[in-house]
Amino acid sequence: MDQIINQAAKMRYMFGGKAKVPMVIMTQGGAGKGNAAHHSQSFESFFMHVPGLKVVMPSCASDAKGLLKSSIRDDNPVIFIQHKLLFPIEFPGPRSNDAVVPLGSANVCKTGRDITVLATSRMVHLCLEAAKVIAADGIDIEVVDPRTLFPLDTDSIINSVKKTGKLLVVHEANTRNGFGSEIVRMICETAFDYLDHQPLVLGGKNTPVPYSYILEDAVIPNTKTIIDTIRRMI
Repeated sequence: MDQIINQAAKMRYMFGGKAKVPMVIMTQGGAGKGNAAHHSQSFESFFMHVPGLKVVMPSCASDAKGLLKSSIRDDNPVIFIQHKLLFPIEFPGPRSNDAVVPLGSANVCKTGRDITVLATSRMVHLCLEAAKVIAADGIDIEVVDPRTLFPLDTDSIINSVKKTGKLLVVHEANTRNGFGSEIVRMICETAFDYLDHQPLVLGGKNTPVPYSYILEDAVIPNTKTIIDTIRRMI
């Protein structure tokens, strides 16, 4: 952490832009495999907090490839976090071998009118599942995947919230001081007058991830808790 936080993240700044740090640190995150407390954590908010680092969290294979190309070509250090449960899933490939996804470009995975659900990594897929179920109640949700946590595509998020008037942030990391807190702060400062419900964050409980599958499932968001939260907000 000292090499990442105090050296790599600050080198371009301390040398007035003359030094470049074109480094990509690929790592895994997330729970769901019964790997217990040490190997089931989500640390993206650690790195988001540090000026000089870029943070990427793809939710599918084509985005992972396109974002990785952009990360490699960037002259700043990038933390590239992939959820371990996404590796076995077969995703459609990119439209072309040269496809690049720019850093700082969100993806509106599903358009909707009633509520904006901003989700990261594996939670994107759970939110899309929830959208299908809750559509039977006449609730039309918009699912937004930021893809990069920094730089953040604030315009896409703000425009979506202005349209729907409601915001739910879903991430697997524990709720306290997480990514969702930053999104809520940003929306309250920039789009408060458009809200007709207080923005909420659905994240993991503030506890180490248990080894037991049953307890593990109880401390991180799942499709049911996402649906229940959306219904309460609507």
